[in-house]
Amino acid sequence: MQGLVCQRYSVVSKTIRSPGHNGIPNVKILHIIASANPEDGGPIEGVSRLKEQMNLHGVEVELLTLDPPDAPWVQQFNGIVHAKGRPFPKGRGLVARFVRWARFSPDAARWAQANVGRYDAVVINGLWNFSTRVARLSVCKSQVPYVVYPHGMLDPWFRKRYPLKHFAKQCLWLINEGPLLRHARMVLFTCEEERILAARTFVPYRVNERVVAYGASEPLPFEPGQETAFRNTLPALGRRPYLLFLSRIHEKKGCDLLIEAFARIAGTVPDLDLVIAGPDKSGLRPGLEQLASKCGIADRIHWPGMLTGPVKYGALHGAEAFVLPSHQENFGIAVAEALACRCPVLISDQVNIYREIEAAGAGYCAPDTVEGTVKTLERWLATSHDQRADMRSKAEALYHERFTVEAAARDLRDILTEISNIEK
Repeated sequence: MQGLVCQRYSVVSKTIRSPGHNGIPNVKILHIIASANPEDGGPIEGVSRLKEQMNLHGVEVELLTLDPPDAPWVQQFNGIVHAKGRPFPKGRGLVARFVRWARFSPDAARWAQANVGRYDAVVINGLWNFSTRVARLSVCKSQVPYVVYPHGMLDPWFRKRYPLKHFAKQCLWLINEGPLLRHARMVLFTCEEERILAARTFVPYRVNERVVAYGASEPLPFEPGQETAFRNTLPALGRRPYLLFLSRIHEKKGCDLLIEAFARIAGTVPDLDLVIAGPDKSGLRPGLEQLASKCGIADRIHWPGMLTGPVKYGALHGAEAFVLPSHQENFGIAVAEALACRCPVLISDQVNIYREIEAAGAGYCAPDTVEGTVKTLERWLATSHDQRADMRSKAEALYHERFTVEAAARDLRDILTEISNIEK
């Protein structure tokens, strides 16, 4: 299998270019990202969708990841992935967890040093793992222009929540992340709030900032069968109305707040359930289920796991509202997906696009506390049927105005053209 992978993902030199889209020579872009695993959340989802759009405009996109070459998500990815990682250690011990987080991969560094010159530009996605060290050792020492998406990883929330980790990150900032961002042609933020917060976290902070569009793909055309397919995954839900949490099950997402808040309002709406959908790589679900039992609402909460494709869109189209009381959320691809499916969003004011949501009338926002989440749910319950229908229309309008992947691809394409002198 590994031999086949190596053949499939071989690199073709760009010394002589062939005609591309509309006669423009083919342009080759390399995305560096820790993993292509969709369970890792928004960054790889964003890369995948941007790739599809860039391909339509004659831009060839390849990925360099720290995944093992035989990882199933590498095999399933629709495109060229240079997977240069080592097999992940098993277990939940401190050493195993650290190795999985760091993703140490000297093969990736050697590959990047040998091959980065074959690309017209490089896009670095995320911080604080070995992929940024790979970029520092290769891209920074080349003449290839590059940009960085921090994807919310410069948010000061992490400093407050994990002070010891922040100290370690400050040390890394001085020797790796800081110089990497300082020498980038641009550091790309996906909303103004992210840009403002990023400047408050590490010192010294000197970067060339740019706020760019970011978003989700147009959802599949809605068909009743999508919602049926979703409900078939949860027989206990039946035809009951539900609120939908759709994201990674992670401590920063506020799942515990949501359960406690739902318990407080559950008695006033006995026909309303809660669906908590998403991968649980942190092992938090058992504790959350115990919390639900303690609150007396275990039979009102449903756990379908990670949803994809038509089933995911069926869940979004069928939900009364999307809920995400996150403690920290840079952008939230799932929020944009909910808007695209005409689903009002009930979020915390720590989701960095909350101002846009409020201004458009596409949802409600409150602090990331139990009380704040209760307030948001109560506001929703007090909203009339006609007002909810109006919010659905406004949610869809906001998506098309601000959060389409086409707009994100246009901004990135224009920036890469600007920094690398590629013809449009």
